Amino acid sequence: MEEKKETLWKVVKGYFNALPDKESEKDTIKQIRDDVIFHGSNLWVLIFSILVASLGLNVNSTAVIIGAMLISPLMGPIVGIGASVGITDFELVKQSFKNFAISTAISVLSATLYFSLSPITEAQSELLARTSPTLYDVLIAICGGAAGIIALCTKGKGNVIPGVAIATALMPPLCTAGYGIAIGNFSFFIGAFYLYFINSVFICAATFLGIRMLRFRRKEFVDAKRLRKVRIYIVVIVSLTMVPAAYMTIGIVRHSMAESNAERFVKAELDGKGTQIVSHDLDEERQTLDIVAVGRHISPKTIDVAAKRMELYHLSHYKLNVIQGSLSDSALMSKLHGATAGGDAANKKLMEQSAEMDELQRMVDGYTFYENMPIELKGEINTLWPSIRTLSLSLAVENSMDSASARHYVVAVAGCKKNLGFAETARLRKWLKARVRADSVRLFVTRQ
Repeated sequence: MEEKKETLWKVVKGYFNALPDKESEKDTIKQIRDDVIFHGSNLWVLIFSILVASLGLNVNSTAVIIGAMLISPLMGPIVGIGASVGITDFELVKQSFKNFAISTAISVLSATLYFSLSPITEAQSELLARTSPTLYDVLIAICGGAAGIIALCTKGKGNVIPGVAIATALMPPLCTAGYGIAIGNFSFFIGAFYLYFINSVFICAATFLGIRMLRFRRKEFVDAKRLRKVRIYIVVIVSLTMVPAAYMTIGIVRHSMAESNAERFVKAELDGKGTQIVSHDLDEERQTLDIVAVGRHISPKTIDVAAKRMELYHLSHYKLNVIQGSLSDSALMSKLHGATAGGDAANKKLMEQSAEMDELQRMVDGYTFYENMPIELKGEINTLWPSIRTLSLSLAVENSMDSASARHYVVAVAGCKKNLGFAETARLRKWLKARVRADSVRLFVTRQ
């Protein structure tokens, strides 16, 4: 049994063992050292790749941004820092760090110059996506960096390195940082530069681990105290980088859960026949759930019942705020005005649906208006015409059989204890016409 377990372990270990595919250490380190250098053509390639990425972010083109990441040489000094720490080559550490700082500064300056001159100043979705780093970006950088260094150090690299450049996305955050400086929005700069810093630090960390996992020989005659100090610095930098990202991630996960609960709440409690929920937004500052509804009016009673049931959806700390009627139109227009250009077709359809729902609502209100009016007139009628026992009002359409013309008028049927005289009937018709705000009223008096 023990022999079978040992044999199975050897088979599994054989599948995952990367050492047999390892390239010459000398050739790998030489390639890393060559990629670290930034001058001449390498520098121009960097500048033009930054400009291409900035253009892609400016016009919101994902394809252009991917192209820029493929031609960018930014990965060189970042991998160089991780690899040089792994083999304890402090001269290569200095060279890599110097070139990393130079390439970063030139990239930000190039992006700032572009966005300062660009006539398009609106922040597109591709730009905004690079301003809020999370713990997921840490995981992407670690996995991408690990895949990159293993591919770099082994045979059969294939298209792994370009894939790592795209996945870890070093260029777009630098361009967004330049955009933040150009428009004077330093929250954009800080968020984007922090994302770039996260990617850089954890690509370095993954590279270091990959170098050690592949058992690269360390440089000889290393000062042990100096090596220990460098390792402490690495641990401190990695830990400090993770803390803000972890905090942001916890906030994002909580907000995502609240959004999911809000969506379930809206569908179950408020989204009904004749009513369309256009949007629902959780306002963390005001602690409100803002709902924009068009179509059939949601009654105050329904809203109160729904508000009491928010606790069942873990939304008890939010206050329900339903925006409908004329207020919903202005809220909807404001929402559509703030949408990106890429959603024009969807926005147009939403506006058309809103207009149709409003028209239907006006028609429904027209009919229910006359149905409810007798209740409002009850007190006045009892005073002016005590003999009237019942009153019904309805909107009618009279179509001509000889032409396409149609007339709209209100039909009133009054049930009386005794017959009304001609003068009283005329006075009642005139009074009803004024009270129901109708152009024409046809009155029928019946004896009850």
